[in-house]
Amino acid sequence: MTRRVAVVAFARSDPARPTAGLTEVELLLPVLREVLERTGLRAGEIGFTCSGSSDYLAGRAFSFTLALDGVGAWPPIAESHVETDGAWALYEAWVKIRTGRADTALVYAWGKPSAGDLDAVLTRQLDPYHLAPLWPDPASLAALQERALLDSGAPVAPVPAGGSGPRGPGPVDGAAAVVLAVEDTARRLCARPAWIRGIDHRIEPHGLGVRDLADSPSTRLAAARAGVFDAPPVDTAELHAPHPAQEPILRRALRLDGAVAVNPSGPAAADPPMAAGLIRLGEAAARIHRGRSRRALAHATSGPCLQQNLVAVLEGEPDV
Repeated sequence: MTRRVAVVAFARSDPARPTAGLTEVELLLPVLREVLERTGLRAGEIGFTCSGSSDYLAGRAFSFTLALDGVGAWPPIAESHVETDGAWALYEAWVKIRTGRADTALVYAWGKPSAGDLDAVLTRQLDPYHLAPLWPDPASLAALQERALLDSGAPVAPVPAGGSGPRGPGPVDGAAAVVLAVEDTARRLCARPAWIRGIDHRIEPHGLGVRDLADSPSTRLAAARAGVFDAPPVDTAELHAPHPAQEPILRRALRLDGAVAVNPSGPAAADPPMAAGLIRLGEAAARIHRGRSRRALAHATSGPCLQQNLVAVLEGEPDV
């Protein structure tokens, strides 16, 4: 029997609230409290908990264990962690529920770029023999991708003043959380669940020189596997494009036209690292919760130049 899973609640740090200097627990507590209050669940009633963060960014091993103080790990809970964006933690929780190992899941993620040099930390994702020793910052890599896009003849939209990514404000400290639930539990916890119709993730070759930086085949394949190109078409797309040049690449890979509302929640460039992709999934779900979308696409990325990509389709009604 196929177990349908839905996002029933979403919360994120308030972008207008100062977060610099807060500990992981101080970042997470308001978000976790809000997302649980929206479902009426207590932490001890959650069947599975999964988080996403980066020990490299925190500067210490097993830093994610400190954040468990914000969740409450006693009595003992079923818990897991991924060393990447929280969108992949959501994928793990989705698999857990689909396989009958849990009926509900709490997924959360956080990032604190203020704790260190984010540009230096992100170089650790690169090929350790040829690229990482050069210490290229994300803005330089994004410029290579934009150059490839221009050379391909694809139009690149001008970046507005005070834009994002390498030309504007960078990521901020913050956190996000969602609650997943199965079938009747989802309907009991949420008036309009955002059902996960399909979800898939794929990866590009590690070496930047062996792939076309102006294209994203992994996004296209993940989208096909998740059902993006099936009928009916999506009406909303929340894209995790950390740099402006990446949005037209994603639009083309996902076949998005002018009828689709793209990033109605705002650009992703200032979202906290390790939580930005989960925020895209949460914002797509929240739009369905509010009745503003019937079928939404959510995209998350990790690694340099759109190396790893996850795509999900969420619907306002269960698929039949």
